[in-house]
Order: sequence, then structure tokens, then C-alpha cells
Amino acid sequence: MRQAKQGDTVRIHYTGTLDDGTQFDSSVDREPFEFTLGERAVIPGFETGVEGMQVGDQKTIHIAADDAYGQRNDALIEKVPLEHFPDDLNIEVGMHLQAQSPNGEHFNVVVTALSDKDATIDGNHPLAGEALNFDLELLEIV
Repeated sequence: MRQAKQGDTVRIHYTGTLDDGTQFDSSVDREPFEFTLGERAVIPGFETGVEGMQVGDQKTIHIAADDAYGQRNDALIEKVPLEHFPDDLNIEVGMHLQAQSPNGEHFNVVVTALSDKDATIDGNHPLAGEALNFDLELLEIV
């Protein structure tokens, strides 16, 4: 039977959990997830886990933080004076915003703290610093 390899487009079902068992995502109740191996459309450890599977295979993989979303980076946490936000924006802790770097690059941040003078924003991926576990099932090699 054929094994999934670089360049193959695959369709899989997956369930992602943290080491404490908290589920953070699953395709099981949705359409299968489709991607092409080798196009860097997914985190490196995920792609490595799917490579070599055959249709019908099921397995569980563990991905270290460095092969997932990396370690948390304190340089991506910043206090921003409230006057730098639009006046009509009602900022709240937990709010997701899109920021722009000095070179014009857009990135997502979340407000993690708020005072009467500034907002603390965090540009780390929500799963940065976390080891991830995935239950995988290869449904199809397209």
C-alpha cells in the first residue's frame, strides 16, 4: 500500500490536545483537513507525523514546542499607551487585534492586561511554548 510522501496531498482527521489532556482543535466533527506534504502549510512536527502513513492508518504523535509554534518570546509582549488605539475601540482583556510592525507587516495580538494608561498585548501564538499531541487518521492520498 502507498505511503504518504513529500508532494502528496492528503486528507486527514485529527484531534489536538495539550499534555494535560485539554483539547484545542479537532477536525472530526468537520470536513477532513487537506494539505500537501512539503509545502509548509502545517507545523513541522505535524507534517513529519503524517509522512509515511498509509490510508486507514491511525496514530498518535507528540510534538515538542520547538517543532510546533516555538517557545514563548517575551519580546512579543509589549505595553502600548492607550492613546495609540482608535478612540472608538473599546479595548478589553482577551480581545484579539491585528497590529502592524514598523516595516508594515501585519500580525495578530491579544490584549492580556489593561490599565488606565496602557494595554499589554501579546504577539505570541496561543500555543507557543506548548508541546502538542495529535491523534491522526489518514483518510485519503489525493
